[in-house]
Amino acid sequence: MQTQIRCMLMRGGTSKGAYFLAQDLPQEQELRDQVLLAVMGSPDTRQIDGIGGGNSLTSKVAIIQKSERKDADIDYLFAQVSVDHAKVDYGQNCGNILAGVVPFAIERGLINSQEDQTIVTVFMQNTHQYARVTVKTPSSRLEYAGSTYIDGVPEPAAEIILEFENIEGSTCGSLLPTRQPTDLIDGLKVTCIDNGMPVILINANDLGCTGYESKQELDKNEELKKELEKIRLEAGKLMHLGDVSHKTIPKMCLISESHSNSCINTRFFIPHQCHNAIGVFAAISVASACVLHGSIAQTIANVPPDALEKRLVIDHPSGHFTVLLRLDNTGKIKGCGFIRTARALFDGFVFIPEKVWKNH
Repeated sequence: MQTQIRCMLMRGGTSKGAYFLAQDLPQEQELRDQVLLAVMGSPDTRQIDGIGGGNSLTSKVAIIQKSERKDADIDYLFAQVSVDHAKVDYGQNCGNILAGVVPFAIERGLINSQEDQTIVTVFMQNTHQYARVTVKTPSSRLEYAGSTYIDGVPEPAAEIILEFENIEGSTCGSLLPTRQPTDLIDGLKVTCIDNGMPVILINANDLGCTGYESKQELDKNEELKKELEKIRLEAGKLMHLGDVSHKTIPKMCLISESHSNSCINTRFFIPHQCHNAIGVFAAISVASACVLHGSIAQTIANVPPDALEKRLVIDHPSGHFTVLLRLDNTGKIKGCGFIRTARALFDGFVFIPEKVWKNH
């Protein structure tokens, strides 16, 4: 016998995940983790016995419920299911998967669509912060088709606008967890920053790289990855994250000057493999470092002068990602946002062995 669980598979931004109503999963976390591991087919590098795609970008879960908070419409809990370990991590947000949360909530009847567009406030349970999400709903109907392209997705779709305020220190408690824009770790200058995602920035040249290596080249560079992990473990303590040897945060990011008119070039690690793009909240943290006086990013970034609202284009291996930053007159970051797309892929039931959870 098998247990069936209502599930919708969705592409959110450049990730893909299983979306569930919270009521359809066990309420006790340890049992829920076992269910999610079975759903994805972990631990197994191929995830052959589940619906995961054998990649961290396709082994993600969104757990959604109607919010009981007066200042939010929907509660969203993100779970990163490890591919090759029996582990489910809740220590971070995922802005890509967030892009699918409001469409899913509309599909499930948690939210009523409004004329032309629907604006929803989402409470992000992982970091206890809020997102304002705007989706296209012409004639009060959810629309996936559109003309917006995002790098990493081959087809266009309807734009989804995600905006945030006060996400600095989302996990570490402050924008600069070490209280300074530059630190020296293992003889290398780094910037440790958290504006939605804890990230450690390192100049690629300081590690003997150009910053323009392919994902495959960087994944094969074992010496580089050992050095990055050494820095990550030390920085984790400085960023008040404790022992991060079994955590997926902080992330590592090699930065270099952009060869185009973009703000900066990146190679982002999640944290032990190079991402073929860059995480949404990581891009916000990188962009924030670019406008931060004294950071290692600020010295090489191409930042538009004067304007209090800046659109910063972040280069990554498969294209570009644009971050919107709003600054006050002192240069302090007031808010940020970005544009994503999403699409429902299938709706139905996912099956897991009854020995994991009977759900009777």
